[in-house]
Amino acid sequence: MESHEVLRKAFAKTSPKAVASELGVSLSLVYKWAEKQSDDGSGSRNPLDRLMKIIELSEDTTIIEWLCQNSQGYFVRNPESSCTKGFEVLPATNEIIGQFSGLLQQISAAALDNSIDAKEAKEIRECWDKLKSYAEGFVRCCEEGDFEQLKHIPKPSEGPKRYYTD
Repeated sequence: MESHEVLRKAFAKTSPKAVASELGVSLSLVYKWAEKQSDDGSGSRNPLDRLMKIIELSEDTTIIEWLCQNSQGYFVRNPESSCTKGFEVLPATNEIIGQFSGLLQQISAAALDNSIDAKEAKEIRECWDKLKSYAEGFVRCCEEGDFEQLKHIPKPSEGPKRYYTD
């Protein structure tokens, strides 16, 4: 989905007039943000495009992480994928099942005393993020039709690459 489509969808859930008023911009500008930019001048470089440009220029995902956190979410980067032919699905499936089982065991062990402390919560979060990253790589390979690239995706036990500091 392109940025103007994301904004158009968001504006369908609220009043563009209210958005314009709250942001202190013209209503016509808000409507232009929801149009595809073209050579004839329709559309306008919207806030999402501007944020993406800042992220690209800075090579820093802190903005994304902040947005996710302030939206009650958590940012996990998807692994790069360039799937090629030749990898079996079963080993990758077994890896996901095994790591998910490990996550459940970790949660169970942490909850034995009917509470989970900050250290245990952090360990569970790290395990979950590793699993999500690996599973996303698996799904992307499914979408691309092959699994050779899964050999190059770090297994959850090896951990995802973190792009920020706590």
